[in-house]
Amino acid sequence: MAFWTDEQMRSIDKMLNPRSIAVVGASTKSGGYGGRLFDAVLKAKDRVRIYPVNPNYPEIKGLKSYASISDLPEAPDLVGVVVPYDKVLDVLQESHRKGAGSAVVISAGFAERGVESRLELQKKVGAFARESGLRIAGPNCLGLANVKDDIWPTASSRTLGGLTGPIGLVCQSGATAFGPFLLRAVDSGIGLSYIISTGNETDLDFSDFARYLLDDPDTRVIAGFVEGFKDVRKFIALAQMAIERGKPIVLIKIGRSESGARAARSHTAALTGEDALYDAIFKQYGVVRVQDYDDLLETAHLLAHQRKPKKAGISVVSHSGGISSLTADMCGLAGLDLPALSDKARDGINAVVKEFGWASNPADVTGFSRSEQFPDIMRYMIDEPEVGTLVVASAGAGSQPEQVIALRDSTDKNVAYFWTASRGDKGPLAKLKAANIPLFYTPAKLAGGLRSLLDYHARRDMRLASGKVVMTAPSTDQQQMIDRVQALGRPTLSESESKQVLGAWGIAGTREIVAQSAQAAVDAAQRLGYPVALKVDSPDILHKSEAGVVRLNLKTPQEVEQAYAEVMANAARYAPNAAISGALVQEMIAGGVEMIVGISYDPQLGPMLLFGSGGVMVEVFNDVTHRHCPITRAEAQEMIGEVKGSKLLQGFRGKPAADVEALADTLVRVSHLAVHLEGKLAELDINPLMVMPAGQGVKAADALMVLQK
Repeated sequence: MAFWTDEQMRSIDKMLNPRSIAVVGASTKSGGYGGRLFDAVLKAKDRVRIYPVNPNYPEIKGLKSYASISDLPEAPDLVGVVVPYDKVLDVLQESHRKGAGSAVVISAGFAERGVESRLELQKKVGAFARESGLRIAGPNCLGLANVKDDIWPTASSRTLGGLTGPIGLVCQSGATAFGPFLLRAVDSGIGLSYIISTGNETDLDFSDFARYLLDDPDTRVIAGFVEGFKDVRKFIALAQMAIERGKPIVLIKIGRSESGARAARSHTAALTGEDALYDAIFKQYGVVRVQDYDDLLETAHLLAHQRKPKKAGISVVSHSGGISSLTADMCGLAGLDLPALSDKARDGINAVVKEFGWASNPADVTGFSRSEQFPDIMRYMIDEPEVGTLVVASAGAGSQPEQVIALRDSTDKNVAYFWTASRGDKGPLAKLKAANIPLFYTPAKLAGGLRSLLDYHARRDMRLASGKVVMTAPSTDQQQMIDRVQALGRPTLSESESKQVLGAWGIAGTREIVAQSAQAAVDAAQRLGYPVALKVDSPDILHKSEAGVVRLNLKTPQEVEQAYAEVMANAARYAPNAAISGALVQEMIAGGVEMIVGISYDPQLGPMLLFGSGGVMVEVFNDVTHRHCPITRAEAQEMIGEVKGSKLLQGFRGKPAADVEALADTLVRVSHLAVHLEGKLAELDINPLMVMPAGQGVKAADALMVLQK
């Protein structure tokens, strides 16, 4: 599916790199939105042709004012719209007739008001933009900033130029973009290429602007602040392109709290929260998720200015034992490795510090952090064979930034700085900022940033190595099964029906027979071989253990007869009107490890695969992981490694190792099933999926499918 067109990208280019700007609603007063927008664009009048449009003034701030867009001497690249909400569509239509290239709608009063008529008007504005080709940002946004060229078509009062850098910032909240992000970027010396506020996103959304930034040679990292995505599939396509190109996306996705409980028809539904799914997608496609403003900027700056680490190890050097120890603690909590120093490095550092300080990793070198020998110490620390990044933790009075900058410029490894003095320092700190040394102000954020750097490159390596999933159309047998499922005319499938569907995708189940009488159950048990399990087979009884309709380890005909009578009686009491096809007599599986595999369909995210520790306690331990479907085999293996209970698959306390290869194949097959049944399947539980000893495959001991209504 093509989410973007060349025409769309050209419109965004005119929006972000305009050579002419018209401001409809320009004002002589600087206090309102129209006045602020006009004041902001006026700062670029030596490079951009500016046209105020307001019939109430013949001239605004030294420039001729035009009564309408139609009166302009040329078609502007960008139209800034600051008029009452009910006049916006008229202005856009006139702008299109004039041949304008793009528009940014500052005007508010649309869907954010929560009124149906305003929502409908917003939809009309969006439809017009897409149909006409006059693409728009907004409405209800604060505009844009081309920071690298110092062009600020924004209604924000903050237009702080001169801070150019490789980070493109895209925010759904304009007040956040031009407030805390811009101010913190200036304070931290973090340069931006563009600032884009998307507002209500009636036309162009976060993914559209980020897609443009993928092609921008001056943007190395895309930083974002979003509440939600208009089209998550488009965002996933964006993330896939971004990681392939090596352009990281660093994102704050707000709304972590669960807004509502999911219907728990299956274990999969009960275990799946919306935010957990977003976390899974971000991880799967290499999106770096962070928590706050400083995290976003500092991590984006680190990714923009650091190479792929040659090794995962971190070395830390500081003038303070306490600072270095706390930094080491935070690194350890983030799962980072601080390798022990080699004899060469330890002896070399000790020769410098003698009886002062401590030669280790982390290193405490006391006053030597401001000595002429500090470069020798840093060199010993960074040249360690398992170290890829050196962290210098120091205060202002004990800093010689030139030494750190010189080291960074002379090595193919990474250097980061944990600044422990005043953030207002105008001396060493300013020099570090100017040199684009990645700076952090707390050890926890430092550790988080370094963790993100390693994880991003590991994820990219894996995706480049494993390639894209190649999906084929359903086979003839699979399509026939899809048709059968749809013809049932009910939302739930019985266990035997669910396993038949799984079988069409090569997912093995237990040997089993449906029996409609006690004698048929005994005959089935004899054919299968004792011991057996017996369950009621019904699409209306989803939680069989709760209903008391499961009997296990039956060893004689008498036990089978008794079990048949008991489960049928219990089923009648539990669900008097349930449709029952009979009793499912199954072989008992011994020697396997119980896991769970499931599918849930999110209205926005699409099919999501769940894998975890299975059995009756699955919802208690919640030992699960998720991926968006379809998955690669490498992703299947990664999922297996993420689940704590997977240790049992390796062989535990004398038990043989399980068939992990067959399990990985099964996860891939289930993910393909999910894509083939998209739009038809709501939930799938395979619990437990028995993973047998190596070479013996897997077996679905129980399964539940719920169709979309």
